[in-house]
Amino acid sequence: MDGIVLLREGHKTVERLFKRFEKTADDDLAERRTIADEVVEELTVHAWIEEQVFYPAARQAAPETTVHILESIEEHHAVVWMLSELKDMDSADERFKAKMSVLMENVRHHVEEEEQDWFPDVRKAMGRNRLTEFGDQLEAEKKKAPRDPLAVPSAASK
Repeated sequence: MDGIVLLREGHKTVERLFKRFEKTADDDLAERRTIADEVVEELTVHAWIEEQVFYPAARQAAPETTVHILESIEEHHAVVWMLSELKDMDSADERFKAKMSVLMENVRHHVEEEEQDWFPDVRKAMGRNRLTEFGDQLEAEKKKAPRDPLAVPSAASK
């Protein structure tokens, strides 16, 4: 599979989870917890594969995307810390829904920038064959990805 298509599929999966969360009733704490757990895992794996495989390859293939990539890493930093807090937060906590809402806003902004502002440049620079190889690398890296948000490289403050 084309690497950018694989990343977009990850974005769609997370967006579906966000929409499910937004539709939950205020008293359906178990469902909110379940969805949040899925979001934590999906976004942790996604951030890991982007940082370990996609961003370095994109930066090499399309150096003009460097500023966007560095901003994306900083956005990941904020997201993985929110994920680590959500992971351990009780869904009955009065801040749980608010934290999920802020997370959703941040992730939606991040996805929009990636998909509209610089994925097209990377696609053009890499070409079809390289993107297919790259998709295989991303898929393999997903299997090795940690499930702890703070294990993602961007979690470290530098």
